[in-house]
Amino acid sequence: MSGYGLPVWSYVYGGPVGTGRVRTEPEDFVVDECLGFAPSGSGEHVFLLIEKAGENTEYVAGQLARFANVKRRDIGYAGLKDRHALTRQWFSVWLPGQKDPDWKQWETANRKVLHVTRHNKKLKKGALAKNRFHITVRDWAGSEYAAEHRLTAIKTHGLANYFGEQRFGHDGGNLEKALALFQGEKIPRERRGMYLSSARSLIFNHLLNQRVSLGTWNQAVAGDVFVFPASNACFRAVPGDAEVDRRVAANEIHPSGVLWGTGAADVTADALALEQAVVSQFPDLAQGLLDFKVERGRRALRVTVEALTWSFAGDRLHIFFVLPAGSYATSLLREVADCRQALD
Repeated sequence: MSGYGLPVWSYVYGGPVGTGRVRTEPEDFVVDECLGFAPSGSGEHVFLLIEKAGENTEYVAGQLARFANVKRRDIGYAGLKDRHALTRQWFSVWLPGQKDPDWKQWETANRKVLHVTRHNKKLKKGALAKNRFHITVRDWAGSEYAAEHRLTAIKTHGLANYFGEQRFGHDGGNLEKALALFQGEKIPRERRGMYLSSARSLIFNHLLNQRVSLGTWNQAVAGDVFVFPASNACFRAVPGDAEVDRRVAANEIHPSGVLWGTGAADVTADALALEQAVVSQFPDLAQGLLDFKVERGRRALRVTVEALTWSFAGDRLHIFFVLPAGSYATSLLREVADCRQALD
């Protein structure tokens, strides 16, 4: 794949401390969406909380459009969810001046409607606040003490905020599609965003991998831009500011990495040198993103984990936690368990 295969990203805590299996059943990987707002209860858009297993987000959106007799663009959702999981996810359907169909008639053995309400706006991508996870690792083999020590470290110090393998498609297929797009292949507009995101996610992961290797994924370096966890707002600090170092150590702010695209560099000094060195390794992807006028952004290098708890039941390890939207449960799991079943 033109040298853009996926490596094993550097571990923060030295690698997994046990082995096991995940996603043997959809119930082994449970995800609950938490919207960043409360639907108003009235309006032209029907909001549906749907529980599904074995079906991905795009497929369910298409099935909703067909059942409601609306165009695909009239269906909204806040985030993509894997089909290899049990997920509870919000969708919106634009039905101006129309009564709801009987949503029970749309249900199947793989999906059901848990809640129906209305809102005055379509559900847009990124409208999530967080996701709640329950992961079951079956056939756990390893030290319970070591696993608890590792999970305690994660709870205290956070995780490297890698994009998960599912971002890149099966065997990195989304990256191949991104390269094809940049080389002039005709690709439907509705698929381009996924491939563009995959390209700059790879660059980000390589930058984060470098910072993990250097031990600075959770520390300030000269010229860094920092992110507030709650808002994702960014700011640049004065070099040598002891208060910034204190806040980084306390998980109140995080150093960030570039999501490559158009616009001026916002980091300086050592942080800029690191980012330029990584971006230069991927000239085709970097230039392609510029050609498609993808705007530059920032992403936290570290993510803190909320409400992290765990328990052992026989040969199963259960892990419960909450992550902000855009962060990946597999980034936590990889630091604890080497799971034989693919996670994508």
